[in-house]
Amino acid sequence: MSKQTEYYSEEEEFQCPLCMEEMDLSDRNFRPCPCGYQICRFCWHHIQENLNGLCPACRRVYSEQTIEFKPISAEELARIKNEKKQREREKKELEAMNRKHLSNMRVVQKNLVYVIGLSPKIANEEILRSHDYFGQYGKIAKIVVNRRNPPASTVPSTPPPQPSVGVYITYVRKEDAARAIAAVDGSNSDGKVLRASYGTTKYCTYYLRSMVCQNPNCMYLHEPGEEADSYTKEDLASV
Repeated sequence: MSKQTEYYSEEEEFQCPLCMEEMDLSDRNFRPCPCGYQICRFCWHHIQENLNGLCPACRRVYSEQTIEFKPISAEELARIKNEKKQREREKKELEAMNRKHLSNMRVVQKNLVYVIGLSPKIANEEILRSHDYFGQYGKIAKIVVNRRNPPASTVPSTPPPQPSVGVYITYVRKEDAARAIAAVDGSNSDGKVLRASYGTTKYCTYYLRSMVCQNPNCMYLHEPGEEADSYTKEDLASV
């Protein structure tokens, strides 16, 4: 295998040392100086036309007679492209393997508040967003109402428990979520004690597959969460 072929097999991209731009395939076989110092043709032309015309490495005057340029054959071009595609495919597969375990993880979201014990009478997004309720703590990005059916009573004489709802409130700012939890947790509403805490979320399935998410309003995670805020589903179930 030639030295040039070995270099093409490396994972790092071939960059011009002057402009730091990736050299295209034709530039990779362009050697303007006998010393072997390679630059892209754009930088070589700039040195020739606007600077001193000297090789930045050995300070030899560039000459048209000493330029080495060997066009890449169709076979070599196809091989280089296939190698690049293979590296990209292997990289995606490795990322997917590294993210596979995250499908079982749940991450505490510091801008997501979960409240339980609310009366179904106010389980309306417009009401919950109002300044009389959760809107007073800050700007809300999203509200999801989770209607909870209370378990049937095993004692016939016991009055059935009053229905309640759980609500997920996503605030724009983490500070507002913290204020909401501090104010709501342990408070009373319609004769019931409310419980408020940070909510958890999971990783987007597109992220787990190393793909770009197609939903611009997706509320799931698209980047690694803090380790201290990450738990398995089993961890949460045992709390």
